[in-house]
Amino acid sequence: MQIVTADIGGTHARFALATIENGRVTHLAEPVTLKCAEYASLQTAWEAFGQTIGEPLPRAAAIALATPIRGEVLKMTNNPWVIRPALVREKLNVDDFILINDFGAVAHAVQHCGADHYSHLCGPDGDLPDKGVITVIGPGTGLGVAYVVRGSDGYRAIETEGGHIDYSPLDSIEDAILARLRRQHRRVSVERVCSGPGLAAIYETLASIEGRAVVSMEDKQLWQLALSGEDSLAAAAFDRFCLSLGAAAGDFALAQGANAVVIAGGLGQRIADRLPQSGFEERFVAKGRFQQLMETIPVKLIDHPQPGLFGAAAAFAQEYCA
Repeated sequence: MQIVTADIGGTHARFALATIENGRVTHLAEPVTLKCAEYASLQTAWEAFGQTIGEPLPRAAAIALATPIRGEVLKMTNNPWVIRPALVREKLNVDDFILINDFGAVAHAVQHCGADHYSHLCGPDGDLPDKGVITVIGPGTGLGVAYVVRGSDGYRAIETEGGHIDYSPLDSIEDAILARLRRQHRRVSVERVCSGPGLAAIYETLASIEGRAVVSMEDKQLWQLALSGEDSLAAAAFDRFCLSLGAAAGDFALAQGANAVVIAGGLGQRIADRLPQSGFEERFVAKGRFQQLMETIPVKLIDHPQPGLFGAAAAFAQEYCA
C-alpha cells in the first residue's frame, strides 16, 4: 500500500509518498519540503504537497510532529499551527492515520535502518544489539530523546521529552554557562546547551570569561565560524558543545539502561566527522564507578537522509500492517 508520510517541524514541513509491503517500508519517494511560515495550517500545506506531485494523495497518512502527542489540541513548538487529532480524517481526507512525536519517528527509523546507514563514533565497533535498549539522542533546533526496546517478539519505540531534564555542569566553565543561562530562564534544561541554539549560549559565556564584547549573530553564521575554525572562540564553543553532548548522551544511556546509543538529528549529521575527534567520548564514559560499563556501550551516528519521514512510515506499518 501507499501512504503519505510527513515530518512537521518548527521551520519546515516535509512530505513524501511511502510504499509499505509486508509490514515494512520498501520505498520512500523524493521528499517535498515546504516552509511552515508560508502556510496557514497543516491542511493547506498538505494540499500544496498534493498539487506539487500532481496526483491524488493516498487515503492513509503517517504524520510526525515536533510536539508531544497528547490531548485534544496539539500546539507546535516554534510553529503557530494547531492540530486537532479528532479532525485529521476530515481535514486531510484520509481513512487511516497515525500522529507520532518527531523523535519517536526517528526511533522507528533506528529500528529499521540497515547497517549501511550507521557510522561508528566510539565504544565497541559492531552492529547494534538484537535485544535490549538503544538510546536515541538528536541535537537540532531542540534536543530530541527517545529509545528503542528490542526483544524476541519485536520492538517498541518510546518517545520522551528527555531534552528537558536539568542541565548538569561538570566544571567551572560549565558553571559559568549555567549561571548565564539562569539569568535568562527560570529553569535551565540540557536542551539549552546541547542543541543548535545552545552554541550561542556557550560562545557568549566564553566571550564574557575572556572580557570580550559579546557579538550577537545568527545561529547559522556562528555554526559556520565554529566548524570552519575561522573564529577561535567559536571553535572553543564547539569543543565545549561536544563535551556537554557526550555527558548528556552518557546520562541518558545510564537512565535508560542502554546497550547502545545512536546520535541522530540534522545537526548530528552535520558534525558527524567532528565528534570522533572531540571530547564527546571522554565525557560519555566519565561516569565514575560506571566508567567500565560505559566503555562497553557502542555509540553510532545514523545518516539516513530522512529519518523522520522513513520512521513515521515505519510506525504506520507497525500500527496497521504488522
